[in-house]
Amino acid sequence: MKASSLSRLLERVAAGTTTPADALEELKGLPFEDLQFAKVDNHRSIRRGFAEVVYGGGKTEAQIEGIVRRLYRTGQNVIVTRTSRSTYKKVKRAFPIARFSEEARMIYIKRERTIYGKGTIVVISAGTSDIPVAEEAYLTAVLLGNRVAKIYDVGVAGIHRLFSFLPVLQKAHVIIAVAGMEGALPSVVSGLVAVPVIAVPASTGYGASFGGVAALLGMLNSCSSGVGVVNIDNGFGAGCLASLINRL
Repeated sequence: MKASSLSRLLERVAAGTTTPADALEELKGLPFEDLQFAKVDNHRSIRRGFAEVVYGGGKTEAQIEGIVRRLYRTGQNVIVTRTSRSTYKKVKRAFPIARFSEEARMIYIKRERTIYGKGTIVVISAGTSDIPVAEEAYLTAVLLGNRVAKIYDVGVAGIHRLFSFLPVLQKAHVIIAVAGMEGALPSVVSGLVAVPVIAVPASTGYGASFGGVAALLGMLNSCSSGVGVVNIDNGFGAGCLASLINRL
């Protein structure tokens, strides 16, 4: 365990938020805890700066609850992505402080409120239909310890809407731009700011958008320098990348 992580554990014991017995159990669980169906990576926060995040797709409600129970012991924020309200109800019975975002399809338990990011991350969406992906990025960035602002429905079909928010965009440390259809928004934004833009292709659009492939290819072919692209609908990945940039 790194000194900084050990210090945080000792601080929690001193503050009374973690008992000495729980701290001992947490130390015993390093580097990972074997639950048979999952190997919970307790070293993730030491290596990467944030705890393991649970991908809910393909897991049973019992498996998710079991993993959440182990992650909860660390005292850090717990995140479950791509999950459902029924799974949330099961988790909430065990952890009443758990919350659920319908749009982002995320269960989360916010315990640590320290801000680690040095600037503000701004999340923007081209259209209202892109908000679920944008909300996944927004909540991820918030729960990883960042100041985050969001601006929705400012796509190129009404580009004047975007220009109203230029002062906010130009003060950002990193921008996440979510767009479906032809995926033009990240290129436009990148040409107006001096910070990295993380482009997220969304699977919104008509037939020829091919479920987000058209937006993905458009973003990969951006003529504006400084645009990085994550996978289709990957708001979580964009939020993680933005958080890492914002901590540099």
